[in-house]
Order: sequence, then structure tokens, then C-alpha cells
Amino acid sequence: MTLAHAYEPTLAPRRAHVIVVGNQKGGAGKSTVAMHLVVALMRMGRRTGVMDLDTRQRSLTRYIENRGRWIAARGAKLPAPQIFELSESQDRSLDAAEAADEAAFRAALRRLSETCDFIVIDSPGGDSFMARLAHACADTLVTPLNDSFVDFDLLGAIDAAQPNVVRPSIYSEMVWESRKKKAQSLRTPIDWIVLRNRTSTSRIEAKNKQRVGDALKTLSNRIGFRLAPGLSERVIYRELFPQGLTMLDLDTPDAAGDLKMGHLAARQELRDLFITLKLPGLEGEPLKF
Repeated sequence: MTLAHAYEPTLAPRRAHVIVVGNQKGGAGKSTVAMHLVVALMRMGRRTGVMDLDTRQRSLTRYIENRGRWIAARGAKLPAPQIFELSESQDRSLDAAEAADEAAFRAALRRLSETCDFIVIDSPGGDSFMARLAHACADTLVTPLNDSFVDFDLLGAIDAAQPNVVRPSIYSEMVWESRKKKAQSLRTPIDWIVLRNRTSTSRIEAKNKQRVGDALKTLSNRIGFRLAPGLSERVIYRELFPQGLTMLDLDTPDAAGDLKMGHLAARQELRDLFITLKLPGLEGEPLKF
């Protein structure tokens, strides 16, 4: 793994496909989703880089550091991504701080692009200058969303008098601006996928789940995102964090675990998500996880 903090300010034409995992609300499972995407790409034989923009919590960075310690302690042959850790400028001038942050971000993106096929960027759970930069550079944007109207409100607002009327909210407006900026600078689109995360299988919550699903379909038709099969609420997605492992590692000799029916169902959820992303160069290729 490569850890760095300062880079040249220039940006060469990039070759890597950039996947941004973004949502301005905390607790949506962004880092967990990002880590599973990273491991899935590496299992597919793709060179994968990581940028963690959550400079305070550093959840994805710590996940990968845990993985590195696990590998070193056991001499395991599990794949590990290249990672660049960025820190925000402390300059008291906002213009100077943003200029420094943009230079560091673009240089890190360029450096990873030189050696990686894919770059996965974990965006913080809030609005920040570097998060907006990342969104405007995304080729694929994955937005995990907890299955509730509290989280849905970040994407769209529902008219209480007319429940079928949905209008874009703050995060959707930010993505729209990012799409315009990318179209102007690179003349390429952003493929936006909303992932219903931590979905419940409880019958008690079935009605609410249906209402959230209907609202998402209405909003997706209006502002142009695709819906991905959701990940259920499963402890397995989070309990492997201390070891730096994921569900996709449990069938390998170095991290073999007791695969239960719930684990197999979780693996299938991840396979369905990966297929839905339709990432370039992977069309029709058999999944290796």
C-alpha cells in the first residue's frame, strides 16, 4: 500500500475509471460499500486505487490499514489497494485553502491513474470542497441510502399534501451541478446509481419500504439515476472491519470462514450490485467472487 500526502499540482489525462461513493449524510454505509467494491475489483484482477476524503473519521483508510496488518501478520496473499490519504489545507484564506486542496486532489488522482484501472473515492458524510471536486470527476457515482424517508430527504422532498409529488433536494442539486461541470470540462457523463442500503426484511416495515421504493422510482425518472439492488441489514458487512476483511474474502484460503446461508445471501447481493454497475471492461466477464 502507498500512503502519501503531497503531490504535484498538475493533472495529466487520466485513464482510470473513477467511482465515487457519495452521500452527504453520515451513517449510510459509504465506507463499507466502498471497501466491498474495492475488493470486488481486485478479485476481478483490476488494479485498484483508493482516495479517502473523510479526513476526520478516515473509516476507509483505517479499514485498509487493518487489512494491511492482517496480511502482514499472517503472510496472507490477499490483494490490497493503493491508497492516497489527503488532508485538508489549514490556510486561513478560503481561496488559498481551496486552491491547495484542489491541487492535492488532482495530483493524487493523476498519480493513481498512472498505475490503476479503477479509483474508488470515499466521500465524507457532509458537504466539503473536495467532496464536490470528487463528484465532478466521477465516472460512476454510487449513493448508498438507508431505507427511510429521513435519508430520502437528502435526495428529494415529498409534498405532504400530494405524496406522489417529489422534487429534488440538496444532494440531488449538488450532483446536478457536478454533472454540468463534468460535461463542460471532460464532455463525459456521470452514471449515477442509488443503492438502497441496510434494507429490512421485517413485515412491519414492508409498507414503509414500499413507499420509499415508489418515491425513489418517481425521483429517478425525474433526475436520472439508476436504482441498484439493495444490501440488507447484515452484521457480516461490518463485523470484519477489525481484520480489514470483507464478505468477498471469506472463500479464500487465507481468510476462510464458516460460510452460513446468510453469508451466501450477502455475497449474492454484492454480486447483483456489481453487475448493476456495468463498469467498463467488465461486461460479460465471469465474476470471480
